[in-house]
Amino acid sequence: MKLCAVQLASGKGDLPGNLERHRYCVEQAVARGAELVVFPELSLSGYEPTLAQQLAQPSDTSLLDPLQALCDRHGIAVAVGLPLLAPTGICIGMPILRPGAPPHFYAKQRLHDDELPFFIAGEHPLVFTVGNQRIAPAICYESMFIEHAEQARSAGADIYMVSVAKTTKGIDEGFRHYPDVARRLGMPVLLANCVGPADTFVGAGHSAAWDPQGNLLAALDEHAQGLVLLDTTSMTAQAITLGALAP
Repeated sequence: MKLCAVQLASGKGDLPGNLERHRYCVEQAVARGAELVVFPELSLSGYEPTLAQQLAQPSDTSLLDPLQALCDRHGIAVAVGLPLLAPTGICIGMPILRPGAPPHFYAKQRLHDDELPFFIAGEHPLVFTVGNQRIAPAICYESMFIEHAEQARSAGADIYMVSVAKTTKGIDEGFRHYPDVARRLGMPVLLANCVGPADTFVGAGHSAAWDPQGNLLAALDEHAQGLVLLDTTSMTAQAITLGALAP
C-alpha cells in the first residue's frame, strides 16, 4: 500500500485557491499509486489562527465536495486540514474523506498555549482503516507527546500519520522525536509539513517517512513543494518535488 504526505504552501485564508492546489496534489498522488493522501495542518485555510473564526466550516461543508468526488473516482482516501465548527467553539480539524463512505472527522486533542484563544480541543481519538492498514492521525503539537502515539498503538494502529505546521525549531525537535516513536512502537511514521509563510512564522518543510526501526526513508527539503510516498509493502519511500503547484 502507498501512502502520500503532501508538502505545500497554502495561501493565507484562500479556501478556493487552496482547494485547487489540493486537487492538483491528489491527482499527482493518484498517478503515483497512492491510496491515502495527507496534507499539512489547516492546509485548506493555511495555518492562520486569527482567521479561524471567519474561515471555520461545518462538517457538511460543500467545500469538500470536489475532493470527495476525487476520492470516489479514484478509490483514494484524503486527509486535509480545516478549521471546523463544533457546538462550543472551533476545532483544528482533519476531515478524512473516503471513497463511497461518509468522512471521518478528527480534531486536534492537545493544543499549544498560543492556540487556546482561537480553538477548542477535540475529545476523541481515531484509528481508521485504509486497505489492510489501520492508521492513527495526529496533528502537530499533540504528536510530540509519546502518550498520543502509545494510545494509538494500543488501539490497533499500524501507521502514525502526522499533519503539522512547524517552524525550523519544531522540525528539528520532530526529527529527534518521530524516529523514537517509530522505534519504540514499531510502526512507521509519515509526516506532512507546510512550507512558506503561515501566521507569524515560515513553514520549514522536511515532510518525511520513517520505518518501524526509526530509519529515515525519505524527506523533502525546507523549500520544495511535493510528495513523500511511503510504500508499506516494501517499506521504502520516495521524495518527489512538484515545483510550482499550478493551476
